[in-house]
Amino acid sequence: MMVKSSLDPKRSLPHHVELNLGDKTMERSLLGLYAMNGGKGANSYAQNSSYQRGVVDAAKPLIEAEIATKLDTKQLSSTHTTPFRIADFGCSTGHNSFPAIQIITEAVERKLQTQAQIPDFHVFFNDQVMNDFNTLFHSLPPQRNYHAAGVPGPFHGRLLPNASIDFAYSSCALNWLSEVPKAVADYRSPAWNNGKVHYTGARKEVFEAYSNHYANDIESFLKARAEELVNGGLMALLVPAVPTFENPGTSYTTPTEMDLIGSCLVDMAKKGILSEEKVDTFNFPLYFTIPQELKAIIERNHSFSIERMEILNNPGKRTLTSASARATYLRAVFEGLLINHFGTEIMDELFDRYTEKLAASPLFLDPDNEKSIIIFVLLKRKEV
Repeated sequence: MMVKSSLDPKRSLPHHVELNLGDKTMERSLLGLYAMNGGKGANSYAQNSSYQRGVVDAAKPLIEAEIATKLDTKQLSSTHTTPFRIADFGCSTGHNSFPAIQIITEAVERKLQTQAQIPDFHVFFNDQVMNDFNTLFHSLPPQRNYHAAGVPGPFHGRLLPNASIDFAYSSCALNWLSEVPKAVADYRSPAWNNGKVHYTGARKEVFEAYSNHYANDIESFLKARAEELVNGGLMALLVPAVPTFENPGTSYTTPTEMDLIGSCLVDMAKKGILSEEKVDTFNFPLYFTIPQELKAIIERNHSFSIERMEILNNPGKRTLTSASARATYLRAVFEGLLINHFGTEIMDELFDRYTEKLAASPLFLDPDNEKSIIIFVLLKRKEV
């Protein structure tokens, strides 16, 4: 295993409307919670995800090298897997998923070029039920070398048949929790996070509630993928994270920006634009791990071997050259989540205020001050 870094690695619920889907009842708030902004408009994820695209670009040589050296062609032959099946967990509307799938399929083709016949590729695009799959399928590359299918549903549980996947992939998705830790929204709990919207700068009990929930979610994700991957199958994960040490006076990370959005919501509550109760019952369902923590969680799952683990610096952060660009990027990611809790009426004012706060601080206008990291992990399914 390789670990490299140029940084020191660190460190009452809202109203629910129930929808009946088939024989299962699902909460509307959970269905829409994690969907990025759909379509191709000014505030869409498709138009505002250059930050996430930088992650794909940074990981490209690592994915290619690992497929070239770690893909078990003998195992593929013995399982008679036809076609070669790939799953992308957390694809959104595909803008950054398509380049990643191209990297993977072309690397597999090079690995298998000595065989008499290159297998067909079948790609499963997964995201939340409320994801804009229409935009994804309308945007599929016309010259793609794979067959495509959509698999809606939360990826913390099973989605695909046993031993049906040869290569699993996930980028900029495993920082999302399956739900907000219940304790942080419960006024009777020591972890009640009133007046704040995230664990950044919150009490120890709040942080621990998030950390424990994250560990359980990653364990569930790994358990599900272990059942879906073939023996010897590979899984590449690109996990948003934070460094071990950070100076808040001279640097920031994504959690810092979420805290800044929270300050805008608090300001609006003080002016009577929304209620304090609305702020007290809202928390971002995201957690940003540190490398040692993620490694320990993976090692507790005995179904995978860690083939490579490396810390990447995301070049995509240099594409956000203004306060408005940075605000629109976060709006594309968080607006659906915020609308679900606060409604549509306050969104323009909220992000106008957020843009003003970003512009007023030289800290946020220099991409060199942004210290968020990406953990690249290549896992291999152990023989059963």
